[in-house]
Amino acid sequence: MPIFTPFHSRTATLCESHDWRDWVGYVVPATYEVTHEHEYYAVRNAAALFDISPLFKYEISGPDALRLINRIMTRNVEKCAVGQVMYSPWCDEDGQVIDDGAISRLAEDRFRITAADPNLRWFQDCGFGMNVDVVNVSGDLAALALQGPNSRAILKAMLSGIDLDSLRYFRLAEASLDGIPLTVTRSGYTGDLGYELWIRSSAADRLWDSLIDAGQGYGLTPAGLVALDMVRIEAGLLLIEVDYTSSHKALIEAKKSSPFEIGLGWAVALEKENFVGRKALLAEQARGSTWQFVGLDVDWGSLERLFDAVDLPPMVAGRASRSPVPIYKNGRQIGQVTSHTFSPILKKYIGIGTVKSDYAAPGTPVEMEFTVEYQRQKAKATIVKTPFFDPIRKRA
Repeated sequence: MPIFTPFHSRTATLCESHDWRDWVGYVVPATYEVTHEHEYYAVRNAAALFDISPLFKYEISGPDALRLINRIMTRNVEKCAVGQVMYSPWCDEDGQVIDDGAISRLAEDRFRITAADPNLRWFQDCGFGMNVDVVNVSGDLAALALQGPNSRAILKAMLSGIDLDSLRYFRLAEASLDGIPLTVTRSGYTGDLGYELWIRSSAADRLWDSLIDAGQGYGLTPAGLVALDMVRIEAGLLLIEVDYTSSHKALIEAKKSSPFEIGLGWAVALEKENFVGRKALLAEQARGSTWQFVGLDVDWGSLERLFDAVDLPPMVAGRASRSPVPIYKNGRQIGQVTSHTFSPILKKYIGIGTVKSDYAAPGTPVEMEFTVEYQRQKAKATIVKTPFFDPIRKRA
């Protein structure tokens, strides 16, 4: 039985494509229009509105709230000030990633964590014996992501009593909408200027309507998961169960990944006293990691020649692919691209994935597999740093 988000009364009437996706049991639009192009360009050139309510949301509060979160997370959350947002993965005892998400410090002893997968039992088990409350508030809160260069102007037109010009990247502010508490975080999953808005579910329609009204004249466009997939690849952002597999779901050890192997080593604070997985991660740091997260820039001339050989133009534009394909070096597979897409704004084919550490240096020439007229072929590509798209406005 599908579950509807608090915004379904609005999104359903706008979804002309009738193209829906399952997001942890919720039905959300893949595209609103028949094609995704307008929605994609809205993110990069104007503003787009995404329903992100299916994210799992947990509130952790009480005297031991900070102690518990610091035990779970690989980041040092003691450095997270009230009003700040931190991104962090969390691991099992073997240092393998369970999930990743954002931590918002709402008060000295109150935090909100967003996650892609259900984590209530894990958080509660980690807090056994502590003076702390761990509550699943997923159904209580509706959430929208307002993303794009016009997002600040739209929020300023809608809200008063909040200084959006001074709200820094990965910070939050408390506001109100017609007297209803509203949390605004300067964050997102698009690699662009953007905000995420959190309000009680019963006020979802009011928030949606207010944003649409404020967005008139700013090009605000409701956007679905197809556009979101493309822009998050441009931003070099991971998607669980696509770019890595949760250690709680992996069927074999080879499917698991450490933070170091998926590009999140920067988010591991080994200087912290103790957190779940620290011992294993210390050992991995000492011996080195088998895999490294990389970006891949495909040589357009090489790709064009593969299609030209069968008298076709390059058939690579359109939706992003979550189907993994091999990366080769000297005829030997050294890794895999896990998410890839043609970037309309960058005018090139890009991907993210993992390769053996010996081949992860930026500038390394490799080959990526493409299927052309039912035949597996190889196009030249180069290992590059991510993100591919990183505008100054995202942080400015």
